[in-house]
Amino acid sequence: MCGIVGYVGVRDATPILIEGLKKLEYRGYDSAGIAVYTGDDIVVRKVKGAIKFLEERIATELIRGSLGIGHTRWATHGEPSDVNAHPQVNESGSIAVVHNGIIENYAALKEWLQGKGVVFRSKTDTEVIAHLVNYYYQKGGNIFQAVQKALGKLEGSYALGVLCKDYPDRLIAARKESPLIIGLGKGENFIASDVPAVLEHTREVYFLDQKQLAVLYSDHVDLFDADGSKVIKQPYHVDWDISSAEKNGYAHFMLKEIHEQPKALTDTLRPRLVQENGIYTDIKFDEIKNNDAGLWKNARRIVITACGTAYHAGMVARYAFEQFARLPVVVDVASEFRYRNPILNKDDVFIVISQSGETADTLAALRLAKEAGVHVIAITNCVGSTASREADDVVYTWAGPEIAVASTKAYTTQLVCLYLLALKSAYLRGMVETVRYRELLAELAAIPQKVQHILDDQSGIQKFVAQNFNKEKVFYIGRQYDNASSLECALKLKEVSYMHSEAFAAGELKHGPIALVDPSTLVVATATQPELYEKIASNILEVKTRGASSMVITQDQAGAFKEAADEVVHIPETESSFAPMLSVIPAQLFAYYCAVHRGNDPDKPRNLAKSVTVE
Repeated sequence: MCGIVGYVGVRDATPILIEGLKKLEYRGYDSAGIAVYTGDDIVVRKVKGAIKFLEERIATELIRGSLGIGHTRWATHGEPSDVNAHPQVNESGSIAVVHNGIIENYAALKEWLQGKGVVFRSKTDTEVIAHLVNYYYQKGGNIFQAVQKALGKLEGSYALGVLCKDYPDRLIAARKESPLIIGLGKGENFIASDVPAVLEHTREVYFLDQKQLAVLYSDHVDLFDADGSKVIKQPYHVDWDISSAEKNGYAHFMLKEIHEQPKALTDTLRPRLVQENGIYTDIKFDEIKNNDAGLWKNARRIVITACGTAYHAGMVARYAFEQFARLPVVVDVASEFRYRNPILNKDDVFIVISQSGETADTLAALRLAKEAGVHVIAITNCVGSTASREADDVVYTWAGPEIAVASTKAYTTQLVCLYLLALKSAYLRGMVETVRYRELLAELAAIPQKVQHILDDQSGIQKFVAQNFNKEKVFYIGRQYDNASSLECALKLKEVSYMHSEAFAAGELKHGPIALVDPSTLVVATATQPELYEKIASNILEVKTRGASSMVITQDQAGAFKEAADEVVHIPETESSFAPMLSVIPAQLFAYYCAVHRGNDPDKPRNLAKSVTVE
């Protein structure tokens, strides 16, 4: 997912652009560049590789100007290279463009422009935009109208920042599908792909809506719809602590965010748990408009769609909704759901989960459900995101900004929101008695403290990592809730350590996967369901006889795995249905320390981006 920054004001743009791009490194990128209007020309500097190479490139130059745009590119069209890096420009270099997204009809547009005599330098779809804007600008009118006409020809997704040499007092921005924010300063204004890039300078932002455009001047910002009519909207005040986007003494953001989970869970739980005389009595969702019993009583089915880590949260939630609310649940990967002509009914409840609220496939699934007349609830961490605006209702995870690419606190806060929805729906449907309901709420309220207990002693995990970080294969197994949780555990390890890891239902070992087990294998079993301890212990013995090492993550305190496993990681006892919020913590730590031992940067895994806003 590319990163965009832009500045117009009275200060030097170059250092502001560079620092803004650094704040967006977590999104993943393969090249970086800036374009700054210096009073005579638009100076473009861009390089393949890290931002530090861009800094080295411009270190001996004096690029002075108070209007500029910057970009970190994640290649889609055209391999990573200096030429394919953004910004892209027209032939004369008088118009510069940065772009996040994919222009689906770029090949046809490129052929048409080449027929007009335009010479292309790069292999990117973005260069088409620069030439198209220039084409309409040369036809007459002003730069805003040229951008507007160009946008009308584009098919696909975009977030754009556009500079024109002839208009040195303004920066034009636009978005469709891909996210873009406007930062409102005093005597200066900004554009960025995400809030952390502007937090140092302002806390007042606009979230651009679909097909909206913005013209930024140093002293004000004008917003427009696709037809060019002015739009009036209130800015959103960002109340994040700036320090939450810094490491605060931790070696990596991933480790910091793992340790932030007790607070993130507390922040997500506390506003929703109703307490009377020290007893938790109910769940309230102030942000859900349709919070009466009708939605859930009339529901015949829950449909959950998401991608990656969020999809794994949905897999855990399936067990919770079916167990507590007695509602059948379908969980689907959003990229599959949108293409398989799914069967949707008006009495379904459709839940989409996305940390950023901008995941392209998830948004497409959301819109498909809306077209079918299904009630949509979005679970997201980002206020003002597309998912939060387009869903019927939204439940926010109050995790704060998550900088590391590999999700940790976003996942556990998504889980707690899903458990809250499952319990609330169960109570409204009359599937859980009041006494039991209150017991479950009290246990849910205790989860953050139990997560902290796990984090307070990591010595066992660290020692085991030192002995096993070089394993060729790591298999995660579990049953029921633990099977669903194992999916996320395996993903976390492969994301940051680059070790081959997979998750299997423990009962499926004999149906194929056990053929892969040998002395180069580590098997990690999650065992938090007491009625299944004996079966999991048997599975561990099966892999041990074939030479594999083994670790068990369990809340068992009676020694059920003492003889079977090489390492037993104990988590605090809890309601077994809630155990996935605890059992994933040792797995996150295991993945983090494996990455460090193997010399990887866990914050920026290769080939990965924080949010996938293109297909």
